[in-house]
This record gives sequence, C-alpha cells and structure tokens, in this order.
Amino acid sequence: MAFQQGLSGLSAASKGLDVVGNNIANSGTVGFKRAEAHFADVYAASMSFGAASQVGIGVKVPTIMQQFTESNITTTNNPLDIAINGGGFFRVTRGDITAFTRNGQFHANKEGYIVNDSEFQLMGYPAINGVVVPSQPVPLQVDMSNMPPQPTGAAAG
Repeated sequence: MAFQQGLSGLSAASKGLDVVGNNIANSGTVGFKRAEAHFADVYAASMSFGAASQVGIGVKVPTIMQQFTESNITTTNNPLDIAINGGGFFRVTRGDITAFTRNGQFHANKEGYIVNDSEFQLMGYPAINGVVVPSQPVPLQVDMSNMPPQPTGAAAG
C-alpha cells in the first residue's frame, strides 16, 4: 500500500507541474487564461460493516479548473480586435459547429463577415439603423460597399 501512495503522489505532482508548465508556455497567447490543478484524497472502501472508508491510500487530480479572471487589455491597430472586460466568451460558428472563445482577434472575410483565423464567424445581435435588436444571435457582417467620403466637419448621416 505504501508503494501505491507514493506513486499516486508522484502522479499528482506531475500533473500539477504539467498545469504550471502549460500556464508558462501559453502566457503570451491571446485569450489564454491560466489553469489550476485541484487535488483530492483517495479513500479505500472497507468491506466490513464498521467504518465505511479509511483515509490514506493516496492523492489524485480530479479536475483542472480554468481561471477566467480579468487581465490586461492590449491596444492593437486592427479595428475588429475586441476584448472582454470581465467574464464571458465570444460565440463563434462555422457550419453546424458552435464554439466559444476569449480570443478577440477578428477580421472581415471577402463576404464581410467578421471571422477569426479559423474562419469561425462572430455571432451577435443585429443592429438595425444603429440600434441593437436583442433577438436570436446571427453572424455579424460589415457592409463592404464603398462609402462616399465626407468633408471634414460634416456629420455622417
């Protein structure tokens, strides 16, 4: 039993170091949030009618939790790069696949849809005449037609 306890401790410590290494390796990745390993005791079930369980056969990592705390927001030169202030995700879709991401690096494709580098379309509520209409989320599209230039000081309308 002592050998099993030692092995479980080494295995849990190894998983914990994997999580720390992943946090360090991805610290510069856009939208990445750190993770935290949670540790738990392992109990041995007793076959007797006395105590239902006993402590002491090891440790395990039952889950690795993502920590979605707010971090620094970086300014970019892309007007379609967006950030989340606080908790939340961007909803994106490609075909029948719906996904959620915290990476806000987007651009317009040739049809004018706002997409990420994997061609997932950004979902959101449509705006009609500049007013956002809460409804079913739709792929967001930017009007790519040429806009006439406006003289300096004149209001766009």
